[in-house]
Amino acid sequence: MIETVLFDLDGTIIDTNELIISSFLHIFESRQTGPLTREQIIPHMGTTLEQQLQAFSGAEDVSSFVQAYRSYNALHHDEMVRTFPHVNEVVERLYKHGLALGVVTTKIRPSTMMTLEKFDLERFMSAIVTVNDVEHPKPHPEPVLTAVERLGANPETTLMIGDSPVDIQSAKAAGVKAAAVAWSLKGEQQLQAYEPDYIIRDMRDLYDIVGLPKE
Repeated sequence: MIETVLFDLDGTIIDTNELIISSFLHIFESRQTGPLTREQIIPHMGTTLEQQLQAFSGAEDVSSFVQAYRSYNALHHDEMVRTFPHVNEVVERLYKHGLALGVVTTKIRPSTMMTLEKFDLERFMSAIVTVNDVEHPKPHPEPVLTAVERLGANPETTLMIGDSPVDIQSAKAAGVKAAAVAWSLKGEQQLQAYEPDYIIRDMRDLYDIVGLPKE
């Protein structure tokens, strides 16, 4: 029995993939070692922005890159971001059925709220845990455990859904069930290697997992 569902944001319920990739491509188009490529970016998606920028730049202090990234990202956000298919209907039905819902993300709170509000999803989320709310981001268990604590949830009846290995690792370390989405840019095969409890190929697959009939 699943009573609580936690969602990663980027790449899981919100399709920010092209916005994220284009933001990195833009700020690193004049890199001394050559332009960044999609193939270099995708393996790092899911980690914190600072960790990604350090990996791509080789620098420890990435504050200037952070500013450039967020400026470009904010400018193009509304035109490039959308929900994945069936997200809104599934989230609303789970909420009306009485499940506790939350978001666990490595995004900062302002951009998290901007995205959730844009797609009218924030009203369903009783806990929103961002990178600003924890000392140790995913794959550490702290973000998932923080959401579980805020919701007063039982880890054994909690499911964490994500598109990245760090989501699965954080869920398992926190003692909750893990689901991976097959539409991840990482590819289903890579996520299978981390042994999630479920693979979701359509957001409506959640109905079977939580025991709701498909409509």
